[in-house]
Amino acid sequence: MATRHDIRNVAIVAHVDHGKTTIVDAMLKQAGAFAAHQLDQVDDRVMDSNDLEREKGITILAKNTAVKYHPKDGGDPITINIIDTPGHADFGGEVERGLSMVDGVVLLVDASEGPLPQTRFVLRKALQARLPVILCINKTDRPDARIDEVVNEAYDLFLDLDADEDQIEFPIVYACGRDGIASLTKPEDGTVPADSDSLEPFFSTILEHIPAPIYDEDAPLQAHVTNLDADNFLGRIALLRVEQGQLRKGQTVAWIKRDGTISNVRISELMMTEALTRKPAEVAGPGDICAVAGIPEIMIGETLADPENPVALPLITVDEPAISMVIGTNTSPLVGRGGTGKGANAKAAVKDRKVTARQVKDRLDREMIGNVSLRVLDTERPDAWEVQGRGELALAILVETMRREGYELTVGKPQVVTKEIDGKVHEPVERMTIDVPEEHMGAVTQLMGVRKGRMDNMSNHGSGWVRMEFVVPSRGLIGFRTEFLTGTRGTGIAHSIHEGHEPWFGPLQTRNNGSLVADRSGSVTAFAMTNLQERGVLFVEPGTEVYEGMIVGENSRSDDMDVNITKEKKLTNIRSATADIAESIVPPRKLSLEQSLEFCRDDECVEVTPEAVRIRKLVLDQRERARAASRAKHS
Repeated sequence: MATRHDIRNVAIVAHVDHGKTTIVDAMLKQAGAFAAHQLDQVDDRVMDSNDLEREKGITILAKNTAVKYHPKDGGDPITINIIDTPGHADFGGEVERGLSMVDGVVLLVDASEGPLPQTRFVLRKALQARLPVILCINKTDRPDARIDEVVNEAYDLFLDLDADEDQIEFPIVYACGRDGIASLTKPEDGTVPADSDSLEPFFSTILEHIPAPIYDEDAPLQAHVTNLDADNFLGRIALLRVEQGQLRKGQTVAWIKRDGTISNVRISELMMTEALTRKPAEVAGPGDICAVAGIPEIMIGETLADPENPVALPLITVDEPAISMVIGTNTSPLVGRGGTGKGANAKAAVKDRKVTARQVKDRLDREMIGNVSLRVLDTERPDAWEVQGRGELALAILVETMRREGYELTVGKPQVVTKEIDGKVHEPVERMTIDVPEEHMGAVTQLMGVRKGRMDNMSNHGSGWVRMEFVVPSRGLIGFRTEFLTGTRGTGIAHSIHEGHEPWFGPLQTRNNGSLVADRSGSVTAFAMTNLQERGVLFVEPGTEVYEGMIVGENSRSDDMDVNITKEKKLTNIRSATADIAESIVPPRKLSLEQSLEFCRDDECVEVTPEAVRIRKLVLDQRERARAASRAKHS
């Protein structure tokens, strides 16, 4: 077997917000990826190129970059291919694809927070793939850093995940990614490593402990498709890792599809990543991560091989989906009518909007091409489909992306995907880790008790904060986050990860309050809002267009209430004593898309348009709802 010493492939994995993308920024800058005059113009978190990633501060899509590292001893430059993976378990398909491209991983852990649920998730995937691990303790300069304890927690996590002797003998690097400094010597808690002024120790540890790609010189071509991209001129682009042989521009190769069929295709373009851009290349060898164009129907997990001796590589497998929601066309009375539902541009707006079932279905089919963790199933209705994914956040990101592209949708309440084991219905459960100040322990325990959460572990760091671990059914966490933030006055931190399936937990009652439902169409008036705000919390403001069946607020009682929120103040010719007193309106609560999905009950859904997010009843007609409720009560 031969070895390519001029290349290393490494993935950076971590929990959300532990500094993966920041440390990749520092690696790019110190490896000379940017010219001196560009350094001041480079944005922070340059790898998070997606608008949603920048807004939410999380990585959603796995991306690769490459840096040329010049060893200090003057040897030949070494290409380090870096895969920046998401830290959120909802995007597990992205993590698994990223790990299939590399020969080792850097596990980043916050020096204060320590290993969290998603740390466990990404590390378990790396250990299952038999990849060597480098532990990097990041953010050592945090005032509340506890480096020794975090290192011990990391060792406990490795043992808990059944790491073998080779895997548990990992090197440890201490870093401050924001300042671009790393060291092999442990600094004092709350300080930046003092014996270094760059990431040089980090680079050298990668070269020493991440194995170089190994290949058979006589083996035929094998290249694995791990991701897809698109280009306005080149069409679909397949990102792949060459496992054996060489791939050349203009070469004819065997394309082995997911169903096992083989056809010959020609590589029209071959590109290699350099820093943040793809540059044309003539040849890619074993271990190289490259991009090819010329195969319009290629899919993730398929193989490009030698036409004379085609051998397929194993398909990429991902975890089973746990959450589903029904996504369909917008069926509300305001379909295609813009944010307010009226205006001079209403007719023009309809032309630009994507409101038909065919357009929505085509978009969902396109999403499945690049997102291996997503499933789309038909329903009884021709204009609605059940979309299954790893978690609520992943599906909300899909809906948010579609609304920004001009789609109008009706989205149902998130549901769990059950499975039958030994004749019994099992539902997905999550392991929830919660960090809260001690005074809010009771509120959190009560919240989890209502959701049938089972406490597994509780530890007190001695700093006034408590860490609690619960095992709780996934459906109990739908709508949990808003109540949790309210109950802990915004101070609590909660993270969860899929823990498997357990027998059905029984009925759950998570939302105690009913809804305020508009009983007619029209515009919201300040007069009506003043009279209704004592009934509950309103979601709309004066001038908003509403329709019958639209939810305009949360009732202070448990049942739904039909209200007239378009009522106008009657004008008379008699001046009253209070005529000129201004009405005081409590500012309405504005719900985001995720909060709207959490708020929904089983008989409600969310209307999503490019300008607005509205919650509505599935059945808009007030009398129809009353009849359905009566039938359900008597049956």
